[in-house]
Amino acid sequence: MNQPHPQTLGWHETLELHELVAFNSIGLMKMKKSLKEINDDQLERIYRQTIQELETSVRELLQFYPYAPKPGESSQYREYGDSFFAGDLLAFAKSSVRNYAIAITETATPMLREVLRKQLNVAIKAHGRIFYYMYEKGLYDSYNLSNILQTDVVLAQRALM
Repeated sequence: MNQPHPQTLGWHETLELHELVAFNSIGLMKMKKSLKEINDDQLERIYRQTIQELETSVRELLQFYPYAPKPGESSQYREYGDSFFAGDLLAFAKSSVRNYAIAITETATPMLREVLRKQLNVAIKAHGRIFYYMYEKGLYDSYNLSNILQTDVVLAQRALM
């Protein structure tokens, strides 16, 4: 039995979409900046291919933004500068928490598990520090989905330049 698909994305998938676009856009900007520092031709080709793949990925993901739920309009606009670095640190912190959590599920050695658990807790605290910094500074309005998605579009457009 075929179920009709809703005309909008679910909140959970919209938030994951946001995470992917923001993470890929920041990574894309960093790779483009790093390209001029690379001396090895093979590594440069790898970077260029990765940049092209990320650009395609961001463009494909942005096509789904019109289908995101629209809880209300916001006139807030996020400034860039330190917010780029804060966003990069937030993405790193999120990835770190996820990586430690995954590593723990693969660990059989009790001593290693204990070290990873301790480091996971440190990573969680680091995530909290940067998240609350961004939230308090108005750099990440986590309760305003429309603002988050609009900021993603601006960030992605800058990264694709």
